[in-house]
Amino acid sequence: MTDQNQDSSKDHGVLYLGIDLGTSRTSVCASNGVRETVESFVGYPKDPVARKLLKKDVLFGEEAREKRLSLNLYRPLEHGVLTFNKDGQDDESLRAAQDLVKETVRLSKPRKDELVYAVIGVPAQASINNKDAILQAARESVDSVMLCSEPFSVAYGLDMLEDVLVIDIGAGTVDLCRMHGTMPEESDQSTLTSGGDFVDAELAKELDKAYPDAQHTVQMIKAIKERHSTVEDNVERIMVSLPINGKPTDLDITDCMKAACRRMIPPIVEGLGQLIATFDPEFQERLKNRVLLAGGGSQIRGLDSAIQAYMQESLGGGKVIRIEEPIYGGANGALKIAHDMPEEFWEKLK
Repeated sequence: MTDQNQDSSKDHGVLYLGIDLGTSRTSVCASNGVRETVESFVGYPKDPVARKLLKKDVLFGEEAREKRLSLNLYRPLEHGVLTFNKDGQDDESLRAAQDLVKETVRLSKPRKDELVYAVIGVPAQASINNKDAILQAARESVDSVMLCSEPFSVAYGLDMLEDVLVIDIGAGTVDLCRMHGTMPEESDQSTLTSGGDFVDAELAKELDKAYPDAQHTVQMIKAIKERHSTVEDNVERIMVSLPINGKPTDLDITDCMKAACRRMIPPIVEGLGQLIATFDPEFQERLKNRVLLAGGGSQIRGLDSAIQAYMQESLGGGKVIRIEEPIYGGANGALKIAHDMPEEFWEKLK
């Protein structure tokens, strides 16, 4: 497998997977051509009545979210890391993480006679404990595994490995990574908590201020954000229906949405500034003008232009490019890493 030309081992013995294990969505790209994404929800029936109704022992993704009143619902990753305790006492969350990885592997359609080798993207500054936890979650489902930072996998998939800054916006975290022709070190990466969940919380605060009697849930807020998120000044008014005293009421949330989404920009640019300032001064301008915007959060309308404008104001310049496939960017890159990495980089799971 060290020789990339050994196609027989790749085609006949091993299924390679690139997995972007996310707080909100988990995506997989496989060497057999399969590409799938699933919301990172895992649910188990609360009681025998729920099990009889659902006719399943475990539900995933959108189905789990829609049936959540009948389920014990888990979101195994929070702020980009697995949520079970370091001492392993939270067995249900660990089980949910294992089942999510197992479902992701199942979606990739491995043959019974194939080994499964997976590269899994993790937050840029995931702790040693959390990396061990992800390996533990993968143990039942894959034969060999390698972990890489999510922003690195995005850059690798696009062959942009030199003088590039990557912004990978997920639900739990925003990962920043500085690429300069080698594997990124800890000093080349940083992780912020101002991702999609942060925007959801800020939008809820804005709605509570503007319409204190309006009722909403976390899932309602997330759905509204995913449909209407924007930082642009000139947009059509955003109208949504929320219940007030039990009556559906049309509300204008345009200003609420723009304010919530814009709050993620300053910490991102501040983080970029720190990575630029600590880089070789001869190459700082090149770095500043090659910024990749990736991840599900990159789909906020106008975000690339807004980050670029803020960089020009606070850092004296910058150019931001939004990648074409925000949902699969990390998984695409992870699959490419899986194909390219020699044998000694893989860890066998036993």
